[in-house]
Amino acid sequence: MESWESWKQIWRWSGFLKELKDDVLNCLKRENGYKIYALAAIGGSENFYSVLEAELADHIPVIHTSIGGVRLVGNLTVGNRRGLLVPSTTTDQELQHLRNSLPDGVVIQRVEERLSALGNCVSCNDHVALVHTDLDRETEDIIADVLGVEVFRQTVAGNALVGSYCKFTNQGGMVHPRTSMEDIEELSSLLQVPLVAGTINRGSDVLGGGLIVNDWCAFTGMDTTSTEINVVESIFKLQDQGADTIVNDMRASLIDQLS
Repeated sequence: MESWESWKQIWRWSGFLKELKDDVLNCLKRENGYKIYALAAIGGSENFYSVLEAELADHIPVIHTSIGGVRLVGNLTVGNRRGLLVPSTTTDQELQHLRNSLPDGVVIQRVEERLSALGNCVSCNDHVALVHTDLDRETEDIIADVLGVEVFRQTVAGNALVGSYCKFTNQGGMVHPRTSMEDIEELSSLLQVPLVAGTINRGSDVLGGGLIVNDWCAFTGMDTTSTEINVVESIFKLQDQGADTIVNDMRASLIDQLS
């Protein structure tokens, strides 16, 4: 079996697939850590799934599912290498299918939460989770217990939907482009990873709608510019670049948006 480091090299080389459709990216959940898995919505684009499985299926399970009969599994679920949380709308059949398909040791739990779009309300890696400020205390405890993370109630650039406006892994992260430097420094201190403000899909600030990333690989929406891709590769350490390169790429990205 190949080592994890060699897998990282494979995924780094082939990580950005421009043919992926923006509206399908919301339907996928790719988690951090060594017990990793992919959730993909049923009934989607055959081209999307053929590309997805060609890149991932030899290394991690790609689980086709719906959540409460809805295809937007990325918006509705949140997880890491330890566990997967799904909303109360998840049917018994869907829950059993996920239990049977997930790697051994990954815990799945259904959560009774009014803010049921967990993927929009929570952003996490294997150590820390940022959550919507109005999330139930019981849900906060479940996140801490099942995912094994420290939980912080936060907003990102004034937005409570931290899962939509913040993406981070164990290596680095990206936040809403209007996040202040003071807030970036505070969040970076909480998460203990470097952060950068940025966009995806040619200037979109909804990072969760166009970027899927873990410690080895990233997928972006088809409108993502080469400059945006360079920023993603840099901050998530998908290639070897220094801080100066990230700053230059951010500057070029802003120029692209203003032109």
